[in-house]
Amino acid sequence: MKRWNGWGDTAVNYPLPEKAGDYLIDLVGEGRAPQDATLADVIATVPESRLPAHPLIKTDPETRLKHARGQSFPDWVALRSGHIPTFPDGVAFPNTEAHVRSLLQFARDHDIKLIPYGGGTSVVGHINPEPGDRPVLTVNLQRLSRLTTLDSTSQLATFGAGVAGPEMEAQLRAKGYTLGHFPQSFEYSTLGGWVATRSSGQQSRGYGRIEELFAGGKLLAPAGDLIMPPLPASAAGPDLRQLVLGSEGRLGIITEATVRISPLPERESFNAIFFPNFEAGKTAVRQMLQANLPLSMLRLSTGVETETTLALAGHEMLIGTLERLLSIRGVDEGKSMLLLGFSGNRHIVSAARGEAVSLARDHDGIHVGQQFGNQWQKGRFRTPYLRNALWEIGYGVDTLETAVTWNQVDATLHDIETSLKAAMETFGERLHVFTHLSHMYATGCSIYTTYLFRLAADLDENLARWTAMKTAASEAIVGHNGTISHQHGVGRDHQPYLAAEKGELGMATLAALARQYDPVGIMNPGVLLTR
Repeated sequence: MKRWNGWGDTAVNYPLPEKAGDYLIDLVGEGRAPQDATLADVIATVPESRLPAHPLIKTDPETRLKHARGQSFPDWVALRSGHIPTFPDGVAFPNTEAHVRSLLQFARDHDIKLIPYGGGTSVVGHINPEPGDRPVLTVNLQRLSRLTTLDSTSQLATFGAGVAGPEMEAQLRAKGYTLGHFPQSFEYSTLGGWVATRSSGQQSRGYGRIEELFAGGKLLAPAGDLIMPPLPASAAGPDLRQLVLGSEGRLGIITEATVRISPLPERESFNAIFFPNFEAGKTAVRQMLQANLPLSMLRLSTGVETETTLALAGHEMLIGTLERLLSIRGVDEGKSMLLLGFSGNRHIVSAARGEAVSLARDHDGIHVGQQFGNQWQKGRFRTPYLRNALWEIGYGVDTLETAVTWNQVDATLHDIETSLKAAMETFGERLHVFTHLSHMYATGCSIYTTYLFRLAADLDENLARWTAMKTAASEAIVGHNGTISHQHGVGRDHQPYLAAEKGELGMATLAALARQYDPVGIMNPGVLLTR
């Protein structure tokens, strides 16, 4: 069963290592376990639905509660405390495109705001209903999940947009293929959600981001249907697929997506290399990228993230042995860990790994084999469960990300971390911040920062702290001309910063598109645009 107020399946836990508690106390102080509201208590706060009856719509309080918020820190505060200001008035579960069209017409007829819903994994407020006089209908698309066609000659597959990551991969792997798209939310997020938010998977270096994988599909809008054929290329004007990618439910509902698939790789290899410092690792990975080595993944941790990762990994004897061996080789304090992934033909994997290790060695990198890489691969979708364990002992954790060109990486990373710490200092609290570079490109990379802090006893205090940190870091990002989001989308949380990237004319263009596709203003108001 899926947790209603946290991450993942209730049967799955990610316990902290035995000594992690002492480590966290040294970093930010002792946590105080919060008093969370019960499911029954929160259900009792759900008001009566304002929707007319409809055969596809459920209006019971529990269903509405479980579709009320996503996975952002403010969402967790709301769900755990039971202070949820607004609920959807109902949740629809369409089985067909005809059902979706009927729901769009129903929303038009009754002046209802409509929120598309995939796996509920948004961390920036995509699926949160806003208060107001108009009823809100959430449309859960997970029943639109069928594999309708698989063209092995063209290597194209068409799915219902509500298919979740594991279900889609299982259907493809049964036929010898993979999409290769593995965001950290893979267990629950959906294909339509990936398209709507311009998602990036952990192995996007090899398989491509979702905009490279999305070949075509269908968008059902209040103004009509947009059909996007999966052409290999076209010079027939602007590519309308680019309007749908990142549209976040503002233009309509994605019901079907055709994606470019790949044969299952003969071999995959995940390896770890340790550098004496972050600067040496950064230079090495940039050279690997600019040499066009066939890598499927690169993830370079700063010294602080490397230390934190090793401290929270458990396996004390193994980590202790590694630390001693690295120290003998001159890689000690401030060391930086690089995880590399290789996928494909065994000869290509072997050759690419040899070239990458050789380049790393030129910068004093020490290859320690596949054990750490294999552990990362084995547990990569379990890491979000750590949020549950941390919350329950009194710690909050959140992440933010951007992408910048290589010449902006150092200054942007420094200012993000510094601004977060300064914001928390105004509350008299310490903050632990650590960062890695990932989703790397020849011209730049994404910067992914995690920050950990003690929870306050007061609900409003927790939100005030988070808001101060999020605002400070977002201003640091746009101050360095970074994108406000490399992979999480805009939603409501990032909307105030979108104009810094798009400009006045760009924002006007988005507003005009929203009016064209949704002339009556029912589709996910508040996302991307203020109205």
